[in-house]
Amino acid sequence: MSKLVVVGTVAFDAIETPFGKTDKILGGAATFIGLSASHFNTDVALVSVVGGDFPQEYLEMMKNRGMNIDGIEVVEDGKTFFWSGRYHNDMNSRDTLVTELNVLADFNPIVPEEYKDAEVVMLGNLHPAVQMGVLDQTPNAQLVILDTMNFWMDIELELLKKVIERVDVITINDEEARQLSGEYSLVNAAKKIHEMGPKYVVIKKGEHGALLFHNGDIFFAPALPLEEVFDPTGAGDTFAGGFAGFLAASGDYSFENMKRAIIYGSNFASFCVERFGTERMQSITNDEIETRLKQFQALTKFEMKA
Repeated sequence: MSKLVVVGTVAFDAIETPFGKTDKILGGAATFIGLSASHFNTDVALVSVVGGDFPQEYLEMMKNRGMNIDGIEVVEDGKTFFWSGRYHNDMNSRDTLVTELNVLADFNPIVPEEYKDAEVVMLGNLHPAVQMGVLDQTPNAQLVILDTMNFWMDIELELLKKVIERVDVITINDEEARQLSGEYSLVNAAKKIHEMGPKYVVIKKGEHGALLFHNGDIFFAPALPLEEVFDPTGAGDTFAGGFAGFLAASGDYSFENMKRAIIYGSNFASFCVERFGTERMQSITNDEIETRLKQFQALTKFEMKA
């Protein structure tokens, strides 16, 4: 079984959308990535930090779903990272109400010794210095996937570029791709980002799907039209988890297999948004996953008459 190291936040979220609001619930990039990746035949290890206020039952849930949590540091006298946000009616834009770094402010990632030879590394959205620290501990990784955001482009661009030089795949949204590249056309943006180091560029477009770029080849994966979207929080991380988990399990990092990975990532993301927080990701079954994969296939399948 291949090993997948996931670094990211394990956190508390408080969310408000047009469909309701929550108190503090389980969230964080590593949590969503791990829940998604754990559906594949791969050995997933989470690297993160939480405070003494983090419920043991959440850690047990992760273990019960096959995730190794030895790399989650518990700072007993500290508080867990907390984010609160309010989504607008379009469910695409949001306002951040509260951000409390807490124990994340001094996070020094330690990859467990038995996972330093991991084949695949998924760098969740975190400070580039933390991501670099994980890269230094996993020098033999065959595939490194990076997720980042415009916040780090604003305040740590030079360090972020050094991380980008060392990765194989970068996943960002369309706005971030334009900011990073200085190009409005996503095709030209992907070319510029390729020149920074990554072999593959994945540009996420939310409800409008995702694009995969590699050496002039382009693949587009649609997003599944849904009847209800309750909470978009974590959808991008869930996408990354499905993408990374599929690739780690298959051991095939070719462009053709990346296409399949994009579909798997989109599939898991479509479940994530159906409930608040991680609720839906904790309840999906393999039958539901397979059924929805067939829906994705039907969405894009067509025949042309000569």
